Amino acid sequence: MAKASIVGSGLIGRAWSIVFARAGWEVSAWDPDAATRDGFAAAARADAEVLAAAGLIPDAAALTARITVAETLADCVAGTAFVQENGPERVEVKQALFAELDALAPPEAVLASSTSAITASRFTEALPGRARCLVGHPVNPPHLVPLVELCGAPWTAPEVLERARETYRAVGQTPVTVNAEVEGFVLNRLQGALLAEAFRLVEDGVISAEELDLTLTDGLARRWSFIGPFATIELNAPGGIPDYCARYTGFYKRLAADPAGPGVFDEASMARLLESWPHAPEPGRLAERTAWRNARLAALSAHLGAAD
Repeated sequence: MAKASIVGSGLIGRAWSIVFARAGWEVSAWDPDAATRDGFAAAARADAEVLAAAGLIPDAAALTARITVAETLADCVAGTAFVQENGPERVEVKQALFAELDALAPPEAVLASSTSAITASRFTEALPGRARCLVGHPVNPPHLVPLVELCGAPWTAPEVLERARETYRAVGQTPVTVNAEVEGFVLNRLQGALLAEAFRLVEDGVISAEELDLTLTDGLARRWSFIGPFATIELNAPGGIPDYCARYTGFYKRLAADPAGPGVFDEASMARLLESWPHAPEPGRLAERTAWRNARLAALSAHLGAAD
């Protein structure tokens, strides 16, 4: 049985543990915070029970039995084939952590980072084993949303990228290759563009924050849950994509000429958004909404799997 090591076992790391254990891997999870390690088993069991309730796995207990919590980083990565790092989104932290991983993990193990925006070249350049390092950026939560963005540094070995792609596919994820190092990779650049326009529309009073969300959930996202933007526009004009572009790109050109600027993320804009958002960020409510979201994503995964 192959072993995966999950380094950093908060929300994202715990979800990665579920992904690998669901596929039959032996999983070792570690976190520098003792409280996180102590609470890991119960939280992972709760995550697995959501999958079981949706019919996505047969038995939550059998899945979590394949996951152990290591007391040290060395124990976590001993004998591993694949490391998924989930540390804080700070370059200096990742540099230090990958130096440890490169020294401790077996030389044939792949070292992947879940970083959301930091390119691999910024924290792997000085490593003796830098050729085995890459970004494997998931979508939160990865046990319910399968996409993984693969992006290597200039020195990442092609065979390592291929091994990572095969591994992610084998554990039920959907790997895509980002061919050039760009901050934020692809998913967060797309999300950032949409968020910038959303912040601007709310700040300008064009629409409320809640109804902007409805525009996505009951509009664009209904299609985007199973076809992407290019596949969408292909079906939005009788002659496919060329016809769509001929009909509508005049508007899009005008829109692109006046993009939302960085000021939409300033404090004043955030204050306007919060005025329009009627919910306080109370921990209890956020936990309840997270559980609701995960249950809905599990149901969606089951539906899409049945449809496929």
